[in-house]
Amino acid sequence: MLISPAGLTEAALVTALAQGWGLAAAALEYRPVGWGSHHWAVTDDAGVRWFVTVDELDKKRAARDEPREAAFGRLRASLTAARDLRDAGAGFVVAPVPCGNGEPVARLGARFAVAVYPFIDGRSFGWGEFTSAGHRRQVLDLVVAVHTAPAAIRRHAMTDDFTVPHRDELAAAFGPAGGAADCGPYARPLSHLVRRHAAPLQRLLAHYDQMVRQARAGPARAVLTHGEPHPGNTMLTADGRWLLIDWDTVLTAPPERDLWGLDPGDGTVLDAYASTTGVVPRPLLLDLYRLRWDIADIAIDVSRFRRPHTGTAEDDETWELLSSLISRVSAESASG
Repeated sequence: MLISPAGLTEAALVTALAQGWGLAAAALEYRPVGWGSHHWAVTDDAGVRWFVTVDELDKKRAARDEPREAAFGRLRASLTAARDLRDAGAGFVVAPVPCGNGEPVARLGARFAVAVYPFIDGRSFGWGEFTSAGHRRQVLDLVVAVHTAPAAIRRHAMTDDFTVPHRDELAAAFGPAGGAADCGPYARPLSHLVRRHAAPLQRLLAHYDQMVRQARAGPARAVLTHGEPHPGNTMLTADGRWLLIDWDTVLTAPPERDLWGLDPGDGTVLDAYASTTGVVPRPLLLDLYRLRWDIADIAIDVSRFRRPHTGTAEDDETWELLSSLISRVSAESASG
C-alpha cells in the first residue's frame, strides 16, 4: 500500500507492539510495498529489526455487513496455520512471531490487526511474471511442500467455500442507483463503468457459479494452500534460500488454488506437480480459480469506491487497474 492507513497513528502502533510483543520500538519506517496490507520496518531499542504488518479489518470483510470479528477470525486462522507449518519444520515459511499470549496476530483498536515478523535481508520480487524457469520451479517445490504437509497442520485453517469477497457490493453496483454517488471522486465513474459492463459481468458470475457447482460434485482433494504463491510473495535470501511470504490467505482447498497461476501455459508445471505428488490437476478447478481471481479483484475494488474515498494516488492507481480489468474480462466474455 502506498500510504499508511487513515485513523492509525504511529504512537498507537508503538503501544500495540509494546503491549503485544514487549517490543520497544526506537524507529519506524513505513514501507509502501504490497497491495492489501500496510507495512513498517521497525528497529527496537536493542537495534534488532522487525517487519510489522497492519491490516484494515473493514477491507478483510467478505461482505459489507460482516462483523470485523469474522474478518479477524479468518486472518488469525490463516496465520496460525502458517505458524504451525513453520513450527513443523518448514523453514521456507515466513510466519509471524507469536505475541506474548501465543497468538500470531493482535487487534489494534476496533479497525486494525497487527502482526510482527522477523526482518529478512534478501531479494524481493514484484507481481507479474517469474524471473526465470528456475524461479518458477523453486516456487512449485515450495507449493508441493505446503500441499504435502501432514494433515494435522490443517487443524486451524479454514476451508475454502468458493465465496467471492465483496460480491454483494458488486451486485449492488448493478442496480439502478449504481453506487454511493457522493462518497468520493470515483463513485459516479464506478457506477457508469459497472452498469455499462453489467451484462458480461453477470455472465461471468453465472459461469463461475456453474463451475462451483461442478467442483462441489467432484472428488474432494483438500490440502493446505497458500493462496497467492506469485513472484511478489517470494524472497531469495543472501544465502540462497527461497522463502514464501504473506500467509494471510491460507485455506484448506483443492491444490488448484495454488497451481492456476504457476504454469506458464504449456503444462510443464502441472505435469511436474502430478509427477511429484501423484495428483493430476483438474482443468475445471484451474479455470475456476483463475476466474475467481479476476472477479474478486473487481468486487474488492468496486467495494473500495462504494465507500468514502478522497482520490489519493492509491485510489488513482486502483481505478486504472479496475477499469482495465473490467474491460478485459468483458471482452473475453463477449468473445467466449
